[in-house]
Amino acid sequence: MEKRFQPYTRLAAIVFLVVGCLWVLRPFLPAVLFACAITISSWQLYVRLLDRLKGHRTLAATVMTVSLVLVIILPLALVTWNVADNAGNVYRALRDALASGTMAAPDWLRGIPVVGDTVFQYVQNLISSREQLIDTAKRFMEPARHFLLGGGLVLGSGVAQVSLAAFVSFFLYRDGHTLLKALSIGMDKIMGEHALEVADTVSRTVRGVMYGLLGTALAQAFVAAAGFMIAGVPAVALLAVATFLFSLIPVGPPLIWGGAAIWLFYQGSTGWAIFMVVWGVFLISGVDNVVKPVLISRGSSLPFLLVLLGVLGGVIAFGFVGLFIGPTLLAVALGLLRNWTNVNPVTPHRPGREQGEAAP
Repeated sequence: MEKRFQPYTRLAAIVFLVVGCLWVLRPFLPAVLFACAITISSWQLYVRLLDRLKGHRTLAATVMTVSLVLVIILPLALVTWNVADNAGNVYRALRDALASGTMAAPDWLRGIPVVGDTVFQYVQNLISSREQLIDTAKRFMEPARHFLLGGGLVLGSGVAQVSLAAFVSFFLYRDGHTLLKALSIGMDKIMGEHALEVADTVSRTVRGVMYGLLGTALAQAFVAAAGFMIAGVPAVALLAVATFLFSLIPVGPPLIWGGAAIWLFYQGSTGWAIFMVVWGVFLISGVDNVVKPVLISRGSSLPFLLVLLGVLGGVIAFGFVGLFIGPTLLAVALGLLRNWTNVNPVTPHRPGREQGEAAP
């Protein structure tokens, strides 16, 4: 009688243990998942470094972790500090301008077809009436304050999570070979002959997502730098680096080019401020909607549509780490479905390749 219920008690104990571990690690789960993504995408670089250092795993893991801190965490912290400081200066300047009543409606409003004169007169009346201006400013200042406060909390938690991810990645690098061996044995017992293919799918998808994020960040930084140079915004290099770092988080680049547009408007360059907004909406942010899914789909076996759905759905469900979890889950599910149905994606025919010729 006891032996018959023994498998169920073991299963219950395992489920209780897994749930308990996940509950304990729940506050640190995003950072741990991000550390796993970083380690997987840079594992080949770590292996080459390990060979150069003659197998000293602790030293190689230290070098990789310090490099991660210097490349990502330190610039992110410095740029976040500068952006926060400049945002405070802009806010105080706008507040002083509203209080002194020195603002005036820009003349370019008259050039708007059909409604130009009406809009200009409305803005002029709004500015000339201090009470109405202050009332309107109060209605917009409170939502803006909440938005900035929420953005500051997101940035602060992002820096903390990346810092924790760097700490966790040290141990993943150092003990990576042991973890891979244990994981391989566990997957063989659970999935059998499909374990190797599933592991390869997960690895390729995570690398594709990471490369897609970095490629998109570089593309957005270059496009933003071009826009800043055209509009005459100072500190182009700093703003380009900030755009690169902020593109790693959802809705990050608008904080940079939006701040540049506000600065241009405050300096009296209203036309260039509008140009900066248009450049940011259609080019800088447009790169994120086009380049990222293309790069991710090339780095993994997922079709373009599933990559797009995985990225958007993953962000909605899991936050920042959903950029990695969403496409990875879809890739694993698609790989298992292909194995089950024995249906593989059709590759396009290339000129010069005959029937039965092996692919390179």
